[in-house]
Parts: sequence; structure tokens; C-alpha cells
Amino acid sequence: MKSITIHNLDDTLEERIKERARKHGTSLNKTIQMLLKESLGLNKKPQRDHKSDFLDLFGTWTEKDAAEFNRHTSSFSRIDKQDWE
Repeated sequence: MKSITIHNLDDTLEERIKERARKHGTSLNKTIQMLLKESLGLNKKPQRDHKSDFLDLFGTWTEKDAAEFNRHTSSFSRIDKQDWE
């Protein structure tokens, strides 16, 4: 694994990195590695698929229920220009 050196860190950035290292009980090197991975999206845990949490709610509307819901909410897709002026 390669090493890099970062020059001219301002005092605030240095202190924030040190605070984070203390908070997590990790070295400065490990903390900077974690920060880089997080900022580059390399540390993301796979998101849980929550569809199964709602299976008991799927398909419970009749066609009449769906039509009524759509009728009552149809105005939500209309944009009133005066609201944006």
C-alpha cells in the first residue's frame, strides 16, 4: 500500500481530524483513511431492502379505492404558477 503526505493543513482541519480520532479511539492515519473512504463512497453499507416490511399492506386497495384516491389527489400534480412568482 502506498503512503502519501498532505502538506499545509490548516489548524482547524488538523484539530477536527484529531478530535475525530480521539472520539473513535483510532490513530490519525486510520481516521484519515476512514474520512477518505467515506467521502469517496467506498465505506457504504448495502442498504436493507424494506419492501418485505410492508408486504401486509400491498394489494389491499380495490380498484374503486385506487380510483377514489387518484381522484382526490389529482390536484397534487398541478403546478400553480402564482405560487412560484
